[in-house]
Amino acid sequence: MSELNSSPPKDPRFTKTIKDDFKKIKVKDDIGQEYKELKDYYLSEERKRKLESMGGCRKFFVIPWWLLKALFFRLTPFRRILLLIAIVSILISSNNQINNENVNINLVTPALIGGLIFLFILALELKDKLLAKTELEEGKAIQQALMPERSPKIQGWDIWLFTRSANDVGGDLLDFIKLGDNKYSVAVGDVAGKGLSAALLMAKLQSTIRALAYDYLSLEELGNKLNRIFHRDSPAKIFASMIYAELSTDSGTIKFINAGHFPPILIRKEKIEQLKKVAPALGIILDSVFTEQVVSLGQNDFMVIYSDGLTEAQNEIGDFFGEARLIKLLQNIQNKSSQQLGEFILSNVDLFIGKTPAHDDLTLVVLKKS
Repeated sequence: MSELNSSPPKDPRFTKTIKDDFKKIKVKDDIGQEYKELKDYYLSEERKRKLESMGGCRKFFVIPWWLLKALFFRLTPFRRILLLIAIVSILISSNNQINNENVNINLVTPALIGGLIFLFILALELKDKLLAKTELEEGKAIQQALMPERSPKIQGWDIWLFTRSANDVGGDLLDFIKLGDNKYSVAVGDVAGKGLSAALLMAKLQSTIRALAYDYLSLEELGNKLNRIFHRDSPAKIFASMIYAELSTDSGTIKFINAGHFPPILIRKEKIEQLKKVAPALGIILDSVFTEQVVSLGQNDFMVIYSDGLTEAQNEIGDFFGEARLIKLLQNIQNKSSQQLGEFILSNVDLFIGKTPAHDDLTLVVLKKS
């Protein structure tokens, strides 16, 4: 009954919204960040390289011109014509001299028309953005529904799984599969590219792994089959790195294959060991061979698996977080649970990057033998 009687949400009040906006914004920081994002999005790599050799005065005029050109040519033909009409209307108005004592309303009309056309174009572009955002949010909801439980309960193991996307949807793979009463698998992967295209390929790879994982006695066979399918069904020059690992409740043994992914890190009482990458990523070479690797964890030992969004996270001056910094973090982690270790790593990454927007998806898996 309460749902039937509930009234629809009211539109926000204009004056209150503007007041709240003024409280939230930091003019200098916001303008700088928005301008940087405009350059990153609209300027090609070639033009970014040219800017490096220019002086500050020349950049001041060149960058806005390049941004306007890029914006103009990304509009639809109809909106480009509208924009030209708006610009011409404003230029005509500016060339007219208006007598302050007797304003001729006809002279103001071209400027008014130009302003209204600008608002109309803005409304059309905003409509496109909101439609696309709605679709991406729906895709993100589906991605999240496909994600495994963050802390699955397995006898003899303490496991923590985490992933976050740089954009609305991501291209990192994270999955956890129960293969039998005492047998489980973890898959971590990274599809080349970003955004929707990478997310679609990631979803296909995840479904392929789930379809095949139960039917293969050998991880080599599974890796070979996954590679052939990904090579066959993906666009040219698209690949995916992947680690697929199997473990059981009976022992601390982990069997895995590494297809061009960052090697996992083992943390033992005596030392930290970075394992080897022994095969190319999926989709690069049709007849690649994926050799099974085996490691054995003792009590309180860890295996850490991560994607490049962790070590290649960048701060405001462009420095990478890096493998050396990660390994140094892992040297003093006594008495931590898998979740505590994972959150410790993430907090250090976030502290390192500061306000810099994430450039890549980040996935982190921590396996601890309890």
